[in-house]
Amino acid sequence: MENILELEQVSKTFPKSGFRLEKVSFALPYGGIMGFVGENGAGKTTTIGCILNTVTKDSGRVKLFGREMLDKDSDMREKIGVVYDGDNFPGYWSAGQLAKVMGGIYRNWDDELFGNYLKQFRLPAKQKIKHYSKGMTMKLAIGVALAHHPQLLILDEATSGLDPVMRDEMLDVFLDFVQQEDHGILLSSHITSDLEKIADYITFIHNGKLLLTASKNDLAYNYGVIRCRESQFLTLDPKDILVYRKRDFQTDVLVADGKKARKKYKDMVIDHVSVDEIMLLLVKGERV
Repeated sequence: MENILELEQVSKTFPKSGFRLEKVSFALPYGGIMGFVGENGAGKTTTIGCILNTVTKDSGRVKLFGREMLDKDSDMREKIGVVYDGDNFPGYWSAGQLAKVMGGIYRNWDDELFGNYLKQFRLPAKQKIKHYSKGMTMKLAIGVALAHHPQLLILDEATSGLDPVMRDEMLDVFLDFVQQEDHGILLSSHITSDLEKIADYITFIHNGKLLLTASKNDLAYNYGVIRCRESQFLTLDPKDILVYRKRDFQTDVLVADGKKARKKYKDMVIDHVSVDEIMLLLVKGERV
């Protein structure tokens, strides 16, 4: 299957802070949604900067639509819609004024489509953006990102400022976007419930290092967590243990094959595991 986005061993070091993005690799197929998960400061925004060439990577390769994007490749940038968590536009503009500016930037800017999004998202076109709520400004940014007919959406915490009803509305918009097979979405978020609803693949990052990338179905149906006592933990095959976390009277052990573990360790409790718990175990847990 062809990929709309590929990262191969992407690294970036910031000497002043000491933060290092270390050999990050993952691929997003056409027609898919990739959830990019990690706590604040994990390296999600730095990775997105490397993808978009707004951060100069030290090594590795990023391919968009099958090729690397250089600064001169304005045609490729036309195919990408980007939303950051923050103030995306000057507050003294109105949405109507913003549309005129965007029309001069994007060759494929669609005023009618943008107007439809303003109506759908209940955003007043003449009101100054500074008077919008955080949720409204985020919906505006999503509308702008979609209104120039991109193929790839890159969303950095784009649902974080929305209430549950608004988030659900946006998730439907994203699902509708990837109905076209030549589209794809990279959605960075710490709201794992959103990713469980719409993501096809999930990539976990922590302290600049890729911890795990897998299909959501694999995580939901195959991965599991063994709940065991200390004495039981000592009998486990180290090869089965991805990570483990000891608590007061119980040890939780993440395994990649829950069905196999149930057959092998019949006297232990083995539960299905949520994306939230997988992230917690990967970040807080220890490796054998």
